[in-house]
Amino acid sequence: MKWLSLAVCLFLLNNRPPAITNESVPAGPPTLNVLAYYSGNSSGIDGYAVDKLSHIIFSFCHLKGNRLSVDNAKDSATIRKLVSLKKKHPRLKIMLSLGGWGGCEFCSPVFSTESGRKEFAASVQQLNNYFKTDGIDLDWEYPAIEGYPGHAYKNGDRNNFTELVKELRKVLGTKNEVSFAAGGFTKFITESIDWLAVMPLVDRVNLMSYDLVGGYSKITGHHTPLYSNPRQVESADHAISMFDSMGISRSKIVIGAAFYARTWENVADTNRGLYQPGVFKNFIAYREFENKIGRAQGFTIYRDSVSRAAWAYNKKGLVFATFDDTLSIREKVHYAIVKGLNGIMFWELSLDKRRNGLLDVIDRNLRKHQH
Repeated sequence: MKWLSLAVCLFLLNNRPPAITNESVPAGPPTLNVLAYYSGNSSGIDGYAVDKLSHIIFSFCHLKGNRLSVDNAKDSATIRKLVSLKKKHPRLKIMLSLGGWGGCEFCSPVFSTESGRKEFAASVQQLNNYFKTDGIDLDWEYPAIEGYPGHAYKNGDRNNFTELVKELRKVLGTKNEVSFAAGGFTKFITESIDWLAVMPLVDRVNLMSYDLVGGYSKITGHHTPLYSNPRQVESADHAISMFDSMGISRSKIVIGAAFYARTWENVADTNRGLYQPGVFKNFIAYREFENKIGRAQGFTIYRDSVSRAAWAYNKKGLVFATFDDTLSIREKVHYAIVKGLNGIMFWELSLDKRRNGLLDVIDRNLRKHQH
């Protein structure tokens, strides 16, 4: 677009993101947590620099009846391997995670009863004691609003989620951590969680500030933008501003990063493919970017200076890709430090390069701000 409307120009002037400068960084070393979800196997973890992490969140456990269940022997072996890393890295915490997209089919009915919540909390304690893990991360997508197609949800889930967290905290005490993954979009923030009741009870909330344009969308956009723009309200900063308006402390909020791209095909060559009709194509791991959405494959990389987000477009193939990259990750780390957040997390570790990956970008930029 060669010309911007007056309204768009005014938006850009009034909503310009802060410049990235060292002067805006608070004095003293940052104490950010770096949390990795991990869905790989027991041997795969050896290729990653776990010394750069504060937490690894095993993904995923599921419900079996009313109880938290590890699905199979392979998953048990992975959890044991993750816990064994604590011998060399004593500050590392290993969390069990419930659910995930498509993994919480029975969460609504189970957590709607006091007996279901009690049995679940007791099973979490038993698994933590058995594996010597450090807590539970709830990844229920989503309480009270539609999530995975066909999964049950109802208005009462909002209060039942609060009661679930209360029961977990009561049973686990302060020995184990309790956290949850939160949708980074407006509907989740306004309808799914009683934030004022829940936040005092949890150690942190892992904000899924990615998939903000998901695979069901018929229009392209930034799936993991840091800031809003005139065409797209949903962003990490928009979510955190909503928390600010509710009086929620930023010290328990973790910003989310995506170690993957989402792509759409049949996207017209207008605005370099951004905010155009298209058909969702696929998901690409960061470690595959060079071979799948690089210049050799006909893609050109572009940057949105307002949203601080990257995208790529293949003019010949009419393919659009949206993703985090080294620059957007650097800006998310800086944002987390400046805003006083609890940390940065990402989905997920096995999608990264084993060397010179996005975890290295996070670590390098954290260290830069420590000196």
